Amino acid sequence: MSNHENGLLEDPFSKQFKLPDLLLDDAVRGLHLRIEKEWDSLQQSACQMAAGRALWKHVINDPFADVLAGETYLRSLHEKIKKDCMNNAREISGVILAVRTLWFDSKLEAVVNSFDGGAAQVVFLGAGMDARAYRLSCLGKSDVFEVDFPDVLQVKVALIKAAVETPDDHCELKVMAKSLTRVAADLRDDVWLEKLQDSGYMPGRNTVWVLEGLLYYLPQSHAMQVLKMIADKCNHTKTVLLADFMNKPSTTLSSSTFQFYSDWPDHLLPSLGFSDVKLSQIGDPDANFGLMHDPLNLFNKLRSLPRSIHIHPEDGTPCRRLYLVQAFGSPN
Repeated sequence: MSNHENGLLEDPFSKQFKLPDLLLDDAVRGLHLRIEKEWDSLQQSACQMAAGRALWKHVINDPFADVLAGETYLRSLHEKIKKDCMNNAREISGVILAVRTLWFDSKLEAVVNSFDGGAAQVVFLGAGMDARAYRLSCLGKSDVFEVDFPDVLQVKVALIKAAVETPDDHCELKVMAKSLTRVAADLRDDVWLEKLQDSGYMPGRNTVWVLEGLLYYLPQSHAMQVLKMIADKCNHTKTVLLADFMNKPSTTLSSSTFQFYSDWPDHLLPSLGFSDVKLSQIGDPDANFGLMHDPLNLFNKLRSLPRSIHIHPEDGTPCRRLYLVQAFGSPN
């Protein structure tokens, strides 16, 4: 499979991998050593996502991605990408992260711009190493809240501070959102919403809730509780949910890591109170971004099958799907 057939005019991965100088800094190395030793799989997934943004920089603009990812996750993903390219793989490692990131970026921009010229609240639950408050100009009139574990937010702030203070291309970077508030909370505790409100979140204002790479890490009961708490806001104000869902076969990738799933999120969310739900799969017209033109790509092959099928009839492999979902609700 050539790069041209995959929608790439030239090979963006052909250049020799070079570790950014900032990741050689002792303080930064110390922070990432702490991540590797002390964080669990859910917390570490934030660095894996950042590595995807960093190594797919030819389509994603995130100048903080390298330092937020760290050397271990950058090298790991780079090795996988190099192997895929050598084997002419139809799906290059990280492409699903790239498409998902671009989907969330595009939907968030469209929704925010539909709210009173961009005046809204945007809440990132399980924000991890997300840097959209720094890199999306569409958030210029929005108040952004990042909710995550205390240690995740503490390390993230320290890494961003190190990047901003380094005398290179990072020095001009600043928060692009109207405001950025970080809320230390565990979403598995019922008090996270109370902590969010204590930090300035206003239930009566138009709000976009962003749950990227989060729900499937939560136990079934906690994931449902989070969704119900967000859906309840539809009774008070214009509410938009942007989230990704795994189907049941996808959780078999790691039964100890992935817990919550929904085969039919477009049925689940209306039952909770959302009035309009739109679902996309990787490879759909609004979820490919020119990165998967190959009709025999794994994701395109899955799209041709009914969603009710869990085992592929051709090769007997599980039909692992990732659903990208936007849901809308309002008092009216």
